[in-house]
Amino acid sequence: MTKAEALEMIQRNISTHGHHIYLVRPGPTPKFAYTIGLKETIGVELIFAGGAYYSVDQVREILNRLASILKETGNREMPHALGELGGFSLRRVCPTWSSELILGALDYYKPSVVQALQIVPDSQHVTIDVPDLSQTRNETAEPIWQWLDKAWDYAIPENLMVITDLGVLHGAPILEANRWEEDTWEIFSTSSHEFAKENARAVPFGTLLAVDPTLTLATELDVGEGIWRVPEDLEWKITRLRSDAAEESA
Repeated sequence: MTKAEALEMIQRNISTHGHHIYLVRPGPTPKFAYTIGLKETIGVELIFAGGAYYSVDQVREILNRLASILKETGNREMPHALGELGGFSLRRVCPTWSSELILGALDYYKPSVVQALQIVPDSQHVTIDVPDLSQTRNETAEPIWQWLDKAWDYAIPENLMVITDLGVLHGAPILEANRWEEDTWEIFSTSSHEFAKENARAVPFGTLLAVDPTLTLATELDVGEGIWRVPEDLEWKITRLRSDAAEESA
C-alpha cells in the first residue's frame, strides 16, 4: 500500500466510523495501537501501548468502546468499566512518547505534536509491557521500550516472539526457558509441567530480555535445550529437553 492509499483509507474510516485504528505489530518492542480522527471530535487521540494480556481484536474493541464513551460523555477523569475486558483509566501522553508512537497521526494531521491519552488497564489486567507514557521517554525507566531508540544486538531475530505466561507478565520471576524448535521458545514463571494453557501469551523476546537480562543465556540455547532455576537459587542450570530434538528440527 502506498502512502497516498494509506491516507485515503484513514480518511475513509474516519468518515465512516469517526476514527481510524492504527495497529503497530510487535518487533523487539511490544505491540501498540492508536486512533486517528478523534482529534477532530474530542481533541485528542487514544493510545494503547503494550498490554500483552489482550489480543489484537480485544485492543481494537477497547479503543472503539472508549472512543464512543468519550464522544458521548467527554469524561476523561474517572475509570471506565468495559465488562469482562476490565476497567481502564486515561492519562495524558508526554510528547516525547507521542512523537514516536503516533507517527501515522502526525503524518495525517501534519503538525509536530498531537495530544493523546494513554489507555491504562486496571491492576488485574495491567502487564509489565505497559509503559507510563505520562513521563518523559527514558530507557532506564521503561527498559522494555528501549528498542525504540537502541539497535538490536542479540543473535536472534529482533521480531522473534516467545510463549510466556501471565505470571511473568504480572512481574513474577522467570524460572524456566526452553527452546523447542529453531524459532520456538517457551519462557515461564513456573515449571512447564504445571503451565496452564489459558495463561499463555505471545510476546517479543525483547520484552523478557529487558526484564531479565540473564535470559541472554536462553538466546544461546541449542534446539532441545532448556534452562531452569528455583527462586531460592537464581543461577541457571542447563538441561536437555529430549534427545531427538536436534534431529527433528533439522
